[in-house]
Amino acid sequence: MIVMKFGGTSVGSPERMKSVASLITRNDDPTFVVLSAMSGTTNTLIEISDYLYKKNPDGANEVINMLEKKYMGHVEELFSTEEWREKTRLFLTEEFDFLRSFTKDLFTSFEEKSIVAQGEIISTNMMVNYLHEQGINAVLLSALDFMRTDKNTEPDPQYIKEKLSAILKANEGYQVYVTQGFICRNAYGEIDNLLRGGSDYTASLIGAAIDAEEIQIWTDIDGMHNNDPRVVDHTDAVRQLNFEEAAELAYFGAKILHPTCIQPAKYAGIPVRLLNTMQPDAEGTIVDNVIMRGQIKAVAAKDNIIAIKIKSSRMLLATGFLRKVFEIFESYQTPIDMVCTSEVGVSVTIDSDRHLTPIVNELKKYGTVTVDAHMCIICVVGDLDWSNLGFETLATDAMKDIPVRMISYGGSNYNISFLVKEQDKKRALQNLSAKLFK
Repeated sequence: MIVMKFGGTSVGSPERMKSVASLITRNDDPTFVVLSAMSGTTNTLIEISDYLYKKNPDGANEVINMLEKKYMGHVEELFSTEEWREKTRLFLTEEFDFLRSFTKDLFTSFEEKSIVAQGEIISTNMMVNYLHEQGINAVLLSALDFMRTDKNTEPDPQYIKEKLSAILKANEGYQVYVTQGFICRNAYGEIDNLLRGGSDYTASLIGAAIDAEEIQIWTDIDGMHNNDPRVVDHTDAVRQLNFEEAAELAYFGAKILHPTCIQPAKYAGIPVRLLNTMQPDAEGTIVDNVIMRGQIKAVAAKDNIIAIKIKSSRMLLATGFLRKVFEIFESYQTPIDMVCTSEVGVSVTIDSDRHLTPIVNELKKYGTVTVDAHMCIICVVGDLDWSNLGFETLATDAMKDIPVRMISYGGSNYNISFLVKEQDKKRALQNLSAKLFK
């Protein structure tokens, strides 16, 4: 069985939904489909929640009414028979009455997660109704019945596998199985979610649970490119990536793939194929466990980086200094991207200024602290094992005319990273493309 995931843009209009339906049914083999909410819906649901947090039910109801009108318009375009239009209208009426019910009671984060989950619930119900109208043997499986996180808010793969296997056994014989991405239940049975990018995660977890032949991530881009096409002209699609290479690119800025989503597929040995709904016959990019030796695959950039340098003469030969520094970041739940050390100091980068002030105040107990904002990490990915003579030189040579604040090399066999000013990002990406790929 193949798992096919379609993002919000891919199901962003009735016309796009019809295109997705044709892709789902291109072959006769059973297919497991994961859908996101229609593009813009999740943001609107968050806006409704924001009004309710602010105790403004009138504002929330106004947004709910506008969203309902929008979806009722979609019904007219999507369905060709009055029977399925009426069935979908009744479903949507119940959905939006459910959203209005939150305007009358106390509102907390638990209610917000229930509201945000409705985007995927609406899109999957509409898709299954459309498939039924087209005579396709399809069934809707609620992700809330099998997708669960544990007490550490991490997915529970054993639970998912057991529950999903039982559900599929009870629903044998269907051509298409449809479920929601992003949403789940937590360890206490409450509605929760896998955070942004969670639909990719859902697809990967399902693929691992059912031992799928392949996991397909359908977006509006032709696979992963070897550089950012918004910044660099004439980029090329990368046709194959190792899981480690894809993870590096995803973490450092390649928006097509969420960093966490490929881990379950990697451990299960299931290839992930990145495809384009606008060009369904394009080759796309396959991500698997194959390592292509001696190749630099791609460059990515991560913006809004902050560099923090802690300089201290007390660090010299002092055991425990780095532990104290890292514990400060851990206490504020702020992850570190890059690390460089010397005998008298350490520089790190973070991608959020949410707790910057208290972090800096804590670090000042151990040394002089310098902060550089508006920075950018440029990441070069490929077979960068240290035994490949000259590979790191190619990358550094491309950066010779650009001020580099930090360099990270050797922490991974697949990545060399440069920290530069955001204003130098475009020139850095263009220079690297010219040196590495032309």
